[in-house]
Amino acid sequence: MSNPEANNPPVPAPAVAASKRRPALLAVAGITVLAGLAWGSYWALVLRHHESTDNAYVQAPVVQITPQVGGTVLAILADDTDIVKAGQPLVKLDPADAQLALERAQAQLAQTVREVRTMYATNGTLSANIRLREAEVARMQSDVSRANEDVNRRQPLVATGAVGGEEMKHAENALAGARSALAGAQSALAAAQEQAVSNRALTEGTSVENHPNVQRAAAAVREAYLALQRSELPAPVSGQVAKRTVQVGQRIAAGAPLMSIIPLDQVWVEANFKEVQLRQMRIGQPVKLHADIYGSKVEYDGHVVGLGAGTGAAFALLPAQNATGNWIKVVQRVPVRVELDAKQVAEHPLRVGLSMEAEVDVAEQTGQPLTAASNARATSTQAFDRNQAAAERIVHDIIAANLGRPLATRVSSAAPATQRVALSTSPARPAR
Repeated sequence: MSNPEANNPPVPAPAVAASKRRPALLAVAGITVLAGLAWGSYWALVLRHHESTDNAYVQAPVVQITPQVGGTVLAILADDTDIVKAGQPLVKLDPADAQLALERAQAQLAQTVREVRTMYATNGTLSANIRLREAEVARMQSDVSRANEDVNRRQPLVATGAVGGEEMKHAENALAGARSALAGAQSALAAAQEQAVSNRALTEGTSVENHPNVQRAAAAVREAYLALQRSELPAPVSGQVAKRTVQVGQRIAAGAPLMSIIPLDQVWVEANFKEVQLRQMRIGQPVKLHADIYGSKVEYDGHVVGLGAGTGAAFALLPAQNATGNWIKVVQRVPVRVELDAKQVAEHPLRVGLSMEAEVDVAEQTGQPLTAASNARATSTQAFDRNQAAAERIVHDIIAANLGRPLATRVSSAAPATQRVALSTSPARPAR
């Protein structure tokens, strides 16, 4: 009887273990291949159409508050972290100097009006003087004619002895004196005519109200009024106050920075992408953003609006000196401006300098390249549109008062500045 173990020799242990690992290795290899294919497909279909960076920060306009005139600070009406509205007073300066300048300008305007009135009145005086000189010339001409007749009448009688030589001499002297007087009267008439022409040159073709001297003095009143208005500094935009440096009692000069206002409704994101990430970016491409302050639960929608003019290194305070011997290439980053959805920013406010994560969807390639010029985004403020109606009313009233006309609104030069500023805002009536 044969032994079964002799016919089937035992399988070595390593071969048994290898036969058991082979299915597992095949399974791992299959899973790896599938994962690679899945990842490749995901990259080809999704990831290659997105560029992301965490080197992105919130930016906003920093509006500096600077006075247009110098003065001493009397009051500070807003402090750091305060929310202010456009046109809201922020700082008040001492208006005493501007008030005195306005009063001087008002007095000068009144004096100028009276001086110009005197010019016009002088025209009548000079015309009367010309008529007087003309009458004198006519009288002198009559005297010359009479004296000449006396000489002509006496001259034939001298030979007959009917008229003595002495009498003839007196007649000739009288004729000479009359001629001299006539010459003097004619010279006086010419001088009066020249003086009248000179005075008319100062008044022709205009009225007292529109005379250049009056207009110059009126402009000085408007300028002084504007300087008085500028003693109060309004907020040019709505936003939050930051970096207040001004103090009460401080003497400040025109143009000195006092504080800043950050309009938090105008924030944008500056995403600094690497050079190689900009190839497929276009203006208008959608951007998804997350702020570190809110985390991934809050997502902002934005879009690309422009590309910076240079890399950060080019505009650095101390730019890199790449021409040196020890040079290492560093991939540069270029700031890309991303506009945010205003409604989302209002729901989840941001602050300047906050960190953001930005991801741009570059699948859409129909937009303009980043190098193209973007549409201008103009900003403006109406906080400094001073109401000049009150200044025009002051000028009109001063002119009317010094012309002897009734005043629409009489304003005393000694009245407080606030009283004069609070005049009617209706348009000033034109001077008649």
